Amino acid sequence: MKNEGIEGTERFLSPDRGRGLRAVRHFAVGELVFACPSYAYVLTVNERGAHCEHCFTRREDLFKCGKCKQAYYCNVDCQRGDWPMHKLECVAMCAYGENWCPSETVRLVARIILKQRVTTERTPSERLLLLKEFEAHLDKMDSEKDEMNQTDIAALHHFYSRHITDIPDDQALTELFAQVNCNGFTIEDEELSHLGSAVFPDVALMNHSCSPNVIVTYKGTVAEVRAVQEINPGDEIFNSYIDLLYPTEDRKERLLDSYFFTCQCTECTSKSKDKEKMEIRKLSSPPEPEEIRSMVRYAKNVIEEFRRAKHYKTPSELLEMCELSQEKMGAIFADTNVYMLHMMYQAMGVCLYMQDWDGAMSYGEKIIQPYSVHYPAYSLNVASMYLKLGRLYLGLEKKAQGIRALKKAIAIMEVAHGKDHHYVAEVKREVEEQK
Repeated sequence: MKNEGIEGTERFLSPDRGRGLRAVRHFAVGELVFACPSYAYVLTVNERGAHCEHCFTRREDLFKCGKCKQAYYCNVDCQRGDWPMHKLECVAMCAYGENWCPSETVRLVARIILKQRVTTERTPSERLLLLKEFEAHLDKMDSEKDEMNQTDIAALHHFYSRHITDIPDDQALTELFAQVNCNGFTIEDEELSHLGSAVFPDVALMNHSCSPNVIVTYKGTVAEVRAVQEINPGDEIFNSYIDLLYPTEDRKERLLDSYFFTCQCTECTSKSKDKEKMEIRKLSSPPEPEEIRSMVRYAKNVIEEFRRAKHYKTPSELLEMCELSQEKMGAIFADTNVYMLHMMYQAMGVCLYMQDWDGAMSYGEKIIQPYSVHYPAYSLNVASMYLKLGRLYLGLEKKAQGIRALKKAIAIMEVAHGKDHHYVAEVKREVEEQK
């Protein structure tokens, strides 16, 4: 395939940001800027049996691979389409049985290596940026990241060396893993549940802003980029790399740690939302600045502690962690404070897992309004929260509230996902069924 570019956009050298993508025509809010098929992708192990391994379609009547009995497909066409990639895992899974456990990143990198073997020309995923042009930032990696990289390389050799001939040398693998970690994407469904991992080179060309003018959603294994602000000719096209709920200092920290740059976007310069995001409870005697700083340190620690605890604590222990941390933070932070919201969101997730629908609804009701304030317009985080709430209301026979919440989700999704997206059609169907 020749380098034909992407209509309405061009690759350019962005001041202080390196290469980037800019518009050469006007894009209205909700308009598709471009679509990009994945260069390589992998369905997460937890979704096997619920989604087709090849096209990511969610359905109940999938049939499984006759050899490994682990991969599921819509039909023979999907199975055939996936075989060039699946055969790599099929043989390995049969050989290792229950001991087959490479990480998702390792599985994705194995597929990239396989794809690179059979690809001689530029692919439809690389109209503006080649995968081999990805930044690796090897010079900026600390010892912890380097160690994780080496663990992944060891796992690749362990699980795939018998099934991939001539695996690249360790130097090439170190670079490839670093490139994937910096430029990979997680594919999510309409409720932001994790479906899989992928690389979309042209999507990776876009630089980051904490006030992005586009949003990336997925239609199966294709990434779609839509405008969420008016974009004029000459404007740079910005995506967001991270969750935008948090205050400026936290966002900058996360971007520096994961993507190795210091964000200088308008939102980071103006810090316009920080005061609302860090709202302090109205008390007769306001807390001292050091008390607030101390509580922020506690909040960050408890968020990290909870992330680790998910791997070994029971759901009821996790819920207790959430409740105790909210009680402690609530002495200083308002309920709309983002650290409070973070733990409420975690608690809601635990309630959903435990099928405590009333508990989940109660947390969702506290979260939704502040989310609408803290996140940018047409945020998928806000849409997915309205969606979860709407479905909870309907399940608890609160019909009017359910329809209202689902309609708010649809209004955002029609812009972010596009009016013709099957997720939008599904939610509209849920509303229709209530009439």
